[in-house]
Amino acid sequence: MNDKIISLYSGARPLSALSSPKEAIRQFTPNWFAATMGTGILALSLAQFPWPIPGLRLAAEGLWMLNIVLFLAFTVMYLARWMLYFDEAKRVFGHSTVSMFFGTIPMGMATIINGLLAFGLPRWGAEVIPLAHALWWLDVVMSMLCGICIPYMMFTRQQHSIDQMTAVWLLPVVAAEVAAVSGGLLVPHIGEAQSQLLIMITSYVLWAFSVPLALSILVILLLRMALHKLPHESMAASSWLALGPIGTASLGMLVIGGEAPAVFTANTMADIGHIAAGVGFVAGVLFWGCGLWWMLLALLITVRYCRDGIPFNLGWWGFTFPLGVFTVTTLKLSTLLAIPFFKGFGAVLVVTLLLVWLLVAAKKVQGAWRGTLFVSPCLKS
Repeated sequence: MNDKIISLYSGARPLSALSSPKEAIRQFTPNWFAATMGTGILALSLAQFPWPIPGLRLAAEGLWMLNIVLFLAFTVMYLARWMLYFDEAKRVFGHSTVSMFFGTIPMGMATIINGLLAFGLPRWGAEVIPLAHALWWLDVVMSMLCGICIPYMMFTRQQHSIDQMTAVWLLPVVAAEVAAVSGGLLVPHIGEAQSQLLIMITSYVLWAFSVPLALSILVILLLRMALHKLPHESMAASSWLALGPIGTASLGMLVIGGEAPAVFTANTMADIGHIAAGVGFVAGVLFWGCGLWWMLLALLITVRYCRDGIPFNLGWWGFTFPLGVFTVTTLKLSTLLAIPFFKGFGAVLVVTLLLVWLLVAAKKVQGAWRGTLFVSPCLKS
């Protein structure tokens, strides 16, 4: 299994270049969608920078549009793989690592949906709301399928062991709480009170569908690292993945709780709305504190890895989305609390995220151009 994990992240193909453009389709895997997660969260973070900078929001909107292009291109390539190489493509369900990356597809879509509200609404008006609403329900279905089907495959078809476990186990289950955050952002733009309540309750269910399971996985991950130490250096970025569900759990409580009073009041449940708002705020702060601990730990782990060098691979996108979610959560707290620290710290995190994204994106473009990043470990299993 260790060889499977290393081969996924090594970014090295047995051939010096792709034998044909069609080979890129044959070797295409879901982990490419991690790039849409990192790009999308950077766009959303830049749009929320606490101080106005000329042209920054326009740049963020352009990045969001680029993210749409990437998502569509990756979707076409992956669908083409299933149509042209069905027998090889279906092997993904038996692979203990590649299958986890199915969760990146609905999470990448969630950043596009959130961008429709942040960028599309001001530019094109309320016409984008029905599209965002429809895409959100599609995202909900995809997230729940990932959260159920991939763990089922883990229990029935795949081979796993504690010493080879990494934080990629989180990817299929975290998608649901990301969809929950999108639901909280969408609900104030829905006009009908009953529909608002349906989205609100669904968002709470999605949060509960994901967060407790993610926390359970984190407990196992802590035990694994204490007993078996750090994973192979090709998995260095996975140390940041745990920050994702923690930061998203915090953001979900803050966003959903913030909209709860208006939604529940409109549905004659005002008392529940005020309770939900208070619980959401307190839970959001608590999860943010837990995320701060994990971010500092991940930083120390990364510094240790850097001493021996970290080989580039698609897994480097794991540095971006978790940090981005924690950044957006920090910026959200800066709008709720009159504490200058959150605004300043959020700005620092945005700049850090931008620098990390530029590094990872540059290396990815270079690797994609050379063809070295197109590798499907399922074909070697």
